[in-house]
Amino acid sequence: MKVQELHLDYAIVEDILKAFLLNEIRKFGFNSIVLGLSGGIDSAVVCELAVRALGPDNVLALKMPYASSSPDSLEHAELMIRKLGIRAEEVSITPVVDAFFSTVPSGQLLRRGNIMARTRMVFLYDVSARDGRLVAGTSNKTELLLGYGTMFGDMASAVNPIGDLYKTQIRGLARHLGIPEELIVKVPSADLWEGQSDEDDLGFSYEAVDLLLFMMLEKRMDKQAVLNEGIPEPFYDRVRKMVVRNQYKRMMPVIAKISGRTPGIDFRYARDWQEVK
Repeated sequence: MKVQELHLDYAIVEDILKAFLLNEIRKFGFNSIVLGLSGGIDSAVVCELAVRALGPDNVLALKMPYASSSPDSLEHAELMIRKLGIRAEEVSITPVVDAFFSTVPSGQLLRRGNIMARTRMVFLYDVSARDGRLVAGTSNKTELLLGYGTMFGDMASAVNPIGDLYKTQIRGLARHLGIPEELIVKVPSADLWEGQSDEDDLGFSYEAVDLLLFMMLEKRMDKQAVLNEGIPEPFYDRVRKMVVRNQYKRMMPVIAKISGRTPGIDFRYARDWQEVK
């Protein structure tokens, strides 16, 4: 099995995702979105799709650098801003983050990364409240399945158009959309500390894990069938454990059931059952 099997008809994907953004945002009673534009491929793809669906006047990009953020990140974010002709604002998260960092040892990178991710989401939701915009999410399917993200941080959003696309598919869609090549080929990084990279953190490449996840989820292949494709057993076991143990990150908080109509369990009115006034 090869990575090419993950590839999609990206013209159709584009149409589906533009309709999704337009319909879902209007169902909530909103017309515009705000998103964090990091300079990475995921936020670039979401930004491009949002502009094509809603128009440039209804998309606001927020740049949120930290003192040690890579200059390339801001430069690549600016590429998209100029390309799309959208409004953008820049706010430094350094003062807020450093206030937290004063009590967090420098070697505890996970804690520090979580603080940075959640601080950025505080700023995004403040702009959402200020302007009456929905926050658009930029987490892809690979990240969501592996739990490679921060709850109430980069994983938080009201709508997410790319959450059912593997990282490999995001790259294919990006090329279809005409995203600048330097954003597509750059080393994936959350830019949480100097030299940080997604694949170094994970210990494997996106291409390798996307192929495995595709076999496990879309093909519904059992362990032996996956191993017969040449996937090493330790790699299979590690990825499966990550997917299973991080299910809680993909769910609303579990509510203890007391009554006959519990929110999220029995009481799940779809928002399109009623017109938003």
